[in-house]
Amino acid sequence: MEAELTLKSTGLDDLNTLSRRVIEFGKEYKIWLLMGRMGAGKTTFSKALCAELGVIDLVQSPTFSLVNEYETDSGATIYHFDFYRVSQAEEALNIGVEEYFYSGNLCLIEWPENISELIPDEYLKIEIEVEGDESRMIKLTKHD
Repeated sequence: MEAELTLKSTGLDDLNTLSRRVIEFGKEYKIWLLMGRMGAGKTTFSKALCAELGVIDLVQSPTFSLVNEYETDSGATIYHFDFYRVSQAEEALNIGVEEYFYSGNLCLIEWPENISELIPDEYLKIEIEVEGDESRMIKLTKHD
């Protein structure tokens, strides 16, 4: 099954509304791939998603640590990955990425293309395309 939804963001003010739509659309998936060029807004959108999911921790890019763990107000755990600096899948394996991916917890993954061979078969792809200074097209695709 593959389903798609395209959303338009006109600026930071609508990120909460768009985040709620993404959460509803992708609720059955635990692996969310955030894709887009440098500066497209992947981390900013991750922060908005985490806020809507009730994360009580500080959300920031895990560029150097590769993974951040957040807790929600309901006690759930969310893992946030940034594989921008990863050049070989072995680096991700060394941090136990497969345990995270198959933990049953939501995983937000920035730069998943750098470890594509490790991504589980079922995931929600979130592609962010810059349309202008403030606007973005956000294409959601379910993969089973």
